[in-house]
Amino acid sequence: MALLDSLLGNEAKRFVKRKDSDAGEAGKALEELRGSLYNDLRTSEGAKRQQQRFCGPVVAMTFNFVVSVGIILANKLVMGRVGFKFPIFLTLIHYVTAWLLLAIFKTLSILPVSPPARTTPFTSLFSLGAVMAFASGLANTSLKHNSVGFYQMAKIAVTPTIVLAEFILFRKTISCNKVLALAVVSAGVAVATVTDLEFNLFGALIAIAWIVPSAVNKILWSNLQQQGNWTALALMWRTTPQSLVFSSNGPGHWHSGQPQQPAMLFLDSSRLV
Repeated sequence: MALLDSLLGNEAKRFVKRKDSDAGEAGKALEELRGSLYNDLRTSEGAKRQQQRFCGPVVAMTFNFVVSVGIILANKLVMGRVGFKFPIFLTLIHYVTAWLLLAIFKTLSILPVSPPARTTPFTSLFSLGAVMAFASGLANTSLKHNSVGFYQMAKIAVTPTIVLAEFILFRKTISCNKVLALAVVSAGVAVATVTDLEFNLFGALIAIAWIVPSAVNKILWSNLQQQGNWTALALMWRTTPQSLVFSSNGPGHWHSGQPQQPAMLFLDSSRLV
């Protein structure tokens, strides 16, 4: 009987030790999982990896296409049929809405973490925010005074401008296959929109003026994402306040999209400064 108790006691001890060992391994695995989730969600490098994992090139391009077309059509509807005649103020509404949504994401801890401040100069973020406001304001003004077809034709010119600017500034070249693909896409858009062209001088000048800021905006955005480990949402959160400031202080003759007298232009420029 004593032998049986001894054997049972030894088995019980081994069972308890095995359970303790399993519990220790489970706890260690849980800690590793927590550490992995923290790196993925609360660091800029992890957030960027998550963005690349769940938002690959096909998904990103599809989402960008759908959203871009939707915004263009909605803006044209508002400034055309609805009769809203303030394209810069419409841009300000876009930025206010975007900032409020990002603030909600920030409150709910959904917004990806930004890289450390020392890795990205404030001047870079400030410049990007200013250029974004300038480009978006000109884009809406161009859309107000031009047809969607002419607006798209001007938008086609942004891509070769980006390629040319990157070659001049960074000596960056692209392959012949990419050049051919861009040419095919541009030709397709041109053929699809050529029947919707409406031309007026003021709208054409605004469209031409919009090309360069739009190209600079995309170059700055791409460089910050590639070199500074910025995700799209984190970069929007840091640059939207600057865009809000510049949009709210834009020259008054752009608010209605109509040229004004020289005296009013001087007052508007003084207010902007």
